[in-house]
Amino acid sequence: MLKKSFITALLLLIFSVLRAQDGTSAFQFLKLPFSAHASALGGENISIIEDDLTMAVQNPALLSCVADKTLNLNYMLYMDGVNVGGAAFARTAGERSTWAVTAQYVDYGELKETTEENIEIGTFSAKDISISGIYTYDLSDYWSGGVRTNFIYSHYDKYSSFAIGIDLGLNYYHQESDFSASLVARNLGGQLKAFEERHEKLPVDVQLGFSKRLAHAPFRLSFTLHDLTHWSTSVTAANNFGKKLLNHIALGIDFLPTSNFYLAAGYNFRRGEEMKINGSSHWAGFTCGTGIQLKRLKLGIAYAKYHVSSSSLIFNLSYTL
Repeated sequence: MLKKSFITALLLLIFSVLRAQDGTSAFQFLKLPFSAHASALGGENISIIEDDLTMAVQNPALLSCVADKTLNLNYMLYMDGVNVGGAAFARTAGERSTWAVTAQYVDYGELKETTEENIEIGTFSAKDISISGIYTYDLSDYWSGGVRTNFIYSHYDKYSSFAIGIDLGLNYYHQESDFSASLVARNLGGQLKAFEERHEKLPVDVQLGFSKRLAHAPFRLSFTLHDLTHWSTSVTAANNFGKKLLNHIALGIDFLPTSNFYLAAGYNFRRGEEMKINGSSHWAGFTCGTGIQLKRLKLGIAYAKYHVSSSSLIFNLSYTL
């Protein structure tokens, strides 16, 4: 009964969100990656099953895979002068429950302040911070559900804003066939304090993802539909249905020669299209990475392009105490 009620409530909420979303949103830093492995798989992944605390930020239902007393640190080389970092810690709570706390910050450094005539009059600082709590419950041997509550703060010069966001996640995993399917609604909620008088929306993102390990080869394939709340964007408005669909797809593949090592690659069609329009090439949608996953220690690194002016490297380090 609990499983059916949770799944039904989540589906009804997501369908209502899909109907309601339009326009632009604030707090775009929430789209930056927390997980090196997800970044390597096209930048969007909510369905790989492994002992990786960072994947719980992608999908809170995946926290049930994480070992007790796991500590994570991560860092992203984003753009020149911009520092992005984070940390997380997880604990199990009984046989079916797991909880975690996470933090992420973006420090933009000192920025030039100019007038409308482009006259420099000084400098100002800007930063974004998010602190969250995650809770996951195993609904059955195959299903798990999770929720993440995210407290979000941004400060740009003399302007600041505070918001609360909720992520809801659901995962189905069939261990014998190594097949995983997930549904996630991210950044539900809103601003409690606006930058000025007008309140803005959070970047709501509904995602549907699948991962499947091949039976007779050391490969795992991932397929993720993302940003389903915004079917038509400024980039895709003139496209037909097929091209619009393509711009909501992220593909990924893992090469898994052993249980302790992976090589990953992926492609994000929307990012490739957006970067092409802004002067880059379709290769901007390409991502790759690698990782070592020992019993206590886990390392991950990924390459991706999140801005037309520079490429990014994402680093993850996890240790089970």
